[in-house]
Amino acid sequence: MAQLAGVKELSGLSLRALARQAGLSSSSLSRYLTGRLVPPWEAVVALCRVVGRDPRPLRAAWAEAAKAGAAPAPRRNDLPADLFDFTGRETESALVEELLRTVGAVAIDGMAGVGKTSLAVRVAHRLAPAFPDGGLYLDLHGFTPGQEPVEPQVALGRLLGALEITHLPAGAAERAALWRSELSRRRALVVLDNAVDADQVRPLLPGTGKSAVLITSRHRLVSLDGAPPVSLEPLADADAAHLFGRAAGLTHTDEEAVGQVLRQCGGLPLALRMAGARLRHRPGWTVAVLAERLNDTPGRFDSVFGMSLQQLGAVQRRVFRLLGVLPGVDFDAAAAGALTEMPAGRIGAVLEELVDAHLVQELSPGRYRMHDLIRRYAAELAAAEEPQANAALRRVLNHYLAQALAHDRTLPSPYRRQPSPGDPAQAMAWFDLEYVNLVACFDAAARLGADEVVADLPQAMRVWFFRHRGTDDQARLLETAADTAARLGRHQQRAALLADLGYARAVAGRLTEALLAYESAEQSGPDDDLAAGLALRIGLVRRDLGDLEAAQAHLRRARHLFEKIGHPAGQSQALAFDGWVTLLLGCHREAAELARASVAVADGPARITGLVTLGVALASQDPATSLRALQDALQLSEQHNLQHNQAWCHNYLGVALRIMGSPDKALEHHRRAFELLEPLAEIQMEIDFLHTFAETCRAAGRYDEALTLLERTITIATELGRPYDERLARAAREVVVANAAGGSEA
Repeated sequence: MAQLAGVKELSGLSLRALARQAGLSSSSLSRYLTGRLVPPWEAVVALCRVVGRDPRPLRAAWAEAAKAGAAPAPRRNDLPADLFDFTGRETESALVEELLRTVGAVAIDGMAGVGKTSLAVRVAHRLAPAFPDGGLYLDLHGFTPGQEPVEPQVALGRLLGALEITHLPAGAAERAALWRSELSRRRALVVLDNAVDADQVRPLLPGTGKSAVLITSRHRLVSLDGAPPVSLEPLADADAAHLFGRAAGLTHTDEEAVGQVLRQCGGLPLALRMAGARLRHRPGWTVAVLAERLNDTPGRFDSVFGMSLQQLGAVQRRVFRLLGVLPGVDFDAAAAGALTEMPAGRIGAVLEELVDAHLVQELSPGRYRMHDLIRRYAAELAAAEEPQANAALRRVLNHYLAQALAHDRTLPSPYRRQPSPGDPAQAMAWFDLEYVNLVACFDAAARLGADEVVADLPQAMRVWFFRHRGTDDQARLLETAADTAARLGRHQQRAALLADLGYARAVAGRLTEALLAYESAEQSGPDDDLAAGLALRIGLVRRDLGDLEAAQAHLRRARHLFEKIGHPAGQSQALAFDGWVTLLLGCHREAAELARASVAVADGPARITGLVTLGVALASQDPATSLRALQDALQLSEQHNLQHNQAWCHNYLGVALRIMGSPDKALEHHRRAFELLEPLAEIQMEIDFLHTFAETCRAAGRYDEALTLLERTITIATELGRPYDERLARAAREVVVANAAGGSEA
């Protein structure tokens, strides 16, 4: 709706301030204003209220936009399938549903196998119509064998990723704020399964709004304010008998024998289903025979699980044992086939038999997982009975690595000349689906000493990581992989991994750490291609640290190396950033010449950096050429859908217009830059933009706004250990304070 831009202009507020006053998230408001998303009518009303205008005249335009807009995306549903034989729990179900409607949160607790997840999933499916924006599901692995509980910061990253937010803030507090903001205008039901304690869950709770959260844990989360507990006990005998009878397919029962089975199963639905499946697959048995067999096996759960295994053949039992060492959360038949060295058709049939025996769950067609209790039991059996378990684990690790490499090769990337044939969207979808499993494989490979996998897997995920900047695992994986590559004597690979680590640190605004990684990469003896890229990146970090002479030296070395290897795009970048540093050193004419040389050797979007540098360099001398260069850069950014570059172009259009004496027009571009920057979570860009936006506000006489921006800059610079940016911001703050005082006296 174009009219919303007028509402924003009328408000005179920044994107964040307007979003805050309207009760919207900044990222949602940005999508509304840029036409990427038609807002709900409630959002239009909220925006009009901020500026004191009647929203009714906009109703027709809103209805037309909603009608013309793209068809709404299908409701997201990450929930596991509901159980067809769910039994009992009427009182608990009603209480959970009522608490979700009235309080918006509830925590289900109970012992392992008592049916917490089944109840949560059952209720979530029943309430789906009340939550049209979807059902999200996240296993927090509080008690998953072989896995550490998911850290809140990582959990927030995965939940935000489920909302298709790919560029995440670095800190847990910022992620929690963004998560609450995103949920505040949605009606979504979030299931947080298998929580270890209240501290793990607390940052994941929604704030205000109509979304709700359903938590499960083996512990009662008494310290979790706002999420009343609902405790599950084992099933009562009548419900337990009913569930066992359905699972076993009984038409008549021996009450005494059934009672013995129920006592062995302890009223736990998981054990009851498995015991029933065991009896169903032995038509010659009676319930009394089953009860006797269960009684002969020590240990309640071992007896039930063991009985289910005994009904299977040797091949099925071996597959079950090996699944206990499989890393990750879930798996497909291909992974299980690699683990067991079985062909696709055979492993598929075996998995179906394990599903029938309730030893494996099929979450969706072809996607499987094991209950934590069963996984632990399988792992114990594998440790005792599978001498080749580590060999099987190595096979599946190599399988995931091979899959990652194959999918990565189909993705366009500046690191390769030409991608392999394939569907890039399908490849990215595979990485999205398998990401948690890939990280688990990396950790398993590190524990096992599978150095090839440790060294190669992060590079296979390079493009995915680039498109999901802010991913918590990236730096940890790259550091470990670089150490492993060094141990293997792979110095070129170590240099490439350290270069990627430096880039990840730089994007997060941690320049000193980035520089350390880059310089370590240089010491590993990189080839000319990597050496050129490293010289460019070190030059940029030196620039941002305020060491301009050193930055210029590195950028000129990068230019020479790119020219030597015949890389015109890299040569153009080195020329443009050399021009930028030259401009910061006060040499405008030389900077403009370098920028022109950059534009001359580049094609397409590679010209953007040179055009922006040229535009800023000429702002005071040749306004017409300056604006033309900046508009050309913006047009290229928009044509190629480069949101980072669009934000950069708008910011420096603001700088150029301020230099030309048009601060009010400049402010429009600065605000647009921050609107585009908002969903990207680019700390480095944010610091750059804060400096320039504050100076434009000062020039426009908006001293309070300038001070707010500079305080934000000082806060970020202090947190990230960036003394150069902190000094610049403090000096600028003194100027603003002096200007404001002078204006008051006048």
